[in-house]
Amino acid sequence: MKRDPQRPEECPGRPEPPSSTPLLSSSSPLPGEAEGAEPKLTPPVWIFGYGSLVWRPGFEFTSRKVGFIRGYSRRFWQGDTFHRGSERMPGRVVTLLEDCGACTWGVAYEVRGEQIAASLQYLNMREAVLGGYDTKLVKFHPQEKDAEEPILALVYIATPQNPSYLGPASEEDIAAQIIVSSGCAGHNIEYLLRLADFMRYFCPQAEDKHLFSIEEALISILPCLYYTEESLEETTNVPQKSKG
Repeated sequence: MKRDPQRPEECPGRPEPPSSTPLLSSSSPLPGEAEGAEPKLTPPVWIFGYGSLVWRPGFEFTSRKVGFIRGYSRRFWQGDTFHRGSERMPGRVVTLLEDCGACTWGVAYEVRGEQIAASLQYLNMREAVLGGYDTKLVKFHPQEKDAEEPILALVYIATPQNPSYLGPASEEDIAAQIIVSSGCAGHNIEYLLRLADFMRYFCPQAEDKHLFSIEEALISILPCLYYTEESLEETTNVPQKSKG
């Protein structure tokens, strides 16, 4: 579905620089956590998801809110050789890029009690270890009209120092890479389309030009791919004339 290119990415309020704690490595203790101890963030803990977490958190939670964080843009710049790709054909998943005038929409999950340690342990394996993500605390702004103060939330972000980091590429090249990649969690195409659907149905007032440009490029490539495969199949099945 093509979006209006004239619509700006909407982020309520005035632009502000990224507001977060210093970047932590995946092996560093989380805020409020002593070295070698279990995470002890002040409950309740909120976890912000901007990729597959928006539709598949994979952990128990008490509540969830749709909203945004300021000062970051979402980009398909992170490589994935496990969940949505392989060593031979790495997939492309999203990470965050510091961008003063932008915002990123997603879902924040509230975890309490035993959910806190369980969710952080799960995410450290899913994101920090397998995906090579670092952690930050950011201000999350709920979509709800009656929401007053922003919520401090934990977010996982891949950096250029990450060994799986792929960096920028054209929307067409990213789409072409997504088309041929799949991993243990499913095809990379599913990842892209689910994320686009989330933005379309849960954040219709917001624009994500990068995301929808890749979706548009992928949709334009697919008919050509199917046509090529069908042509090859037809050629293979054509009876060859015998020589003589």
